[in-house]
Amino acid sequence: MFRRLLIANRGEIAIRVARTARQLGIHCIGVYSEADRTALHRLAMDESVDIGRAAPAQSYLNVEGILRAAEATAAEAIHPGYGFLSENPGFARRCEEEGIVFVGPPARALALSGDKIASRTAMREVGIPVTAGVDRVVRTVEDAEGLAAELGYPVLFKATAGGGGIGMSRVDRPEDLAAAFESAGSVARANFGNPDLLLEKYVRRARHVEVQVLLGEGGEGVGFVERECSVQRRHQKLVEETPSPAVTPALRRRLIEAAVRGLRAVGFRNAGTVEFLLHGGRFTFNEVNARLQVEHPITEIVTGVDLVHEQLRIAARDGLGVSQSELRSRGHAIECRINAEDPLRNFLPSPGRIVGYAEPRGPGLRVDSGVAAGSDVPPTYDSLVAKLVAHGRTRDTAIRRMQRAVDGFRIHGVRTTLPFHRALLREPAFARGALWTTMVADLRIVERLKSRGPWEETVAAIAAALAVQGRLAMGPALDLGRSSISRWALAGRQERFGGGGHAVSPRRRW
Repeated sequence: MFRRLLIANRGEIAIRVARTARQLGIHCIGVYSEADRTALHRLAMDESVDIGRAAPAQSYLNVEGILRAAEATAAEAIHPGYGFLSENPGFARRCEEEGIVFVGPPARALALSGDKIASRTAMREVGIPVTAGVDRVVRTVEDAEGLAAELGYPVLFKATAGGGGIGMSRVDRPEDLAAAFESAGSVARANFGNPDLLLEKYVRRARHVEVQVLLGEGGEGVGFVERECSVQRRHQKLVEETPSPAVTPALRRRLIEAAVRGLRAVGFRNAGTVEFLLHGGRFTFNEVNARLQVEHPITEIVTGVDLVHEQLRIAARDGLGVSQSELRSRGHAIECRINAEDPLRNFLPSPGRIVGYAEPRGPGLRVDSGVAAGSDVPPTYDSLVAKLVAHGRTRDTAIRRMQRAVDGFRIHGVRTTLPFHRALLREPAFARGALWTTMVADLRIVERLKSRGPWEETVAAIAAALAVQGRLAMGPALDLGRSSISRWALAGRQERFGGGGHAVSPRRRW
């Protein structure tokens, strides 16, 4: 196993990776940008390094800056978390060239799985059904018009190099095609540096399910019970659960077998996820996520397998710690993504200072968070602040626990998606397990939430004021805000690569 690991990420996922690594006795090296100088994830590390300005391109996406930090701190391996450089084949290749272990798939597998056209082709070649579409780049509007007519409306543009729902655009009518083509291409170019698009048939009222897979260096593989990810807004996941209410044991076996076979086909190693659409009583391949998923905690809770530990074992060539025959799933787990977004204002991002923060407690609950009272939520990065997970023997038990947990979660100073989750968890369709990818829009959940009136906003404002008053009454010793973090944990000289200096590391056990 590694002795020194650099975690090339921020927020809750950096803390999550460090938690397991430190349990294994690994020295954890964190990185932070100018915007994250007082961020909570630095406290989870044995040392941390300043890697640049707030803009991701100048910090968390700066390949050479990350590698310089790894070299300067004698890191043997780099865990990329998710997002940022986690699915960047160029970064994985540079790690290989520098003799640093990349905790993830090989560069070639990343390139294949990250190219939607290549991955569709690879899956089809090994007999996995693929969602109807065209396995080539759509170059012009005229080309798209002809292909859409063949597939039949609605259709979906997808960025070939994309992920996370970015660069997708649904088209219901021929007259909307040209505008959608230009918009999707522009988004793809801005986010991935590649404007190429493919076209798929849009499947109405489909469910989105995915299978977590681990593949060892020798190709040995394990597939986990599926995760249901159908509760989405504009192709962005909001709530996940496992197992899916719609999947039978026989279908589960077929999904797992297809996922493992598909990742083997692209030469995959380490942790990855294969996404499928469920529709008309069958499943079709959607795409590959070649990294740890945001929603991995629900899989860990129902199986008892620490996926980060398994990632590190595979990367260190220690083999898988679990076999398919040993794998068991117990109960039901649900995850709500708590984002700093205002659902009453079309999920507008809500950056700012968190002035009050209290996580719910109780049996069957887990919170993976990257913030505390006094933390800043920068406008520069993803808006996820915490992941709330509820587990129970049955789905009904998990839902009731999640309802109480969401009601008891207190975050003040920024708007969050908690009001949306409260509304969703009380939807009859959700309670029945009748889920599909456009249900949030189709059921007008957000619109009905807005119509409830301003009283919730008033109550939240009063609660925030009381929370601040109570926090100040307790005195500064209990404040985890910017000033106390700076004085207590993050004092000392820090190295800014490209700017000189020497790194002195905060050493505070998490």
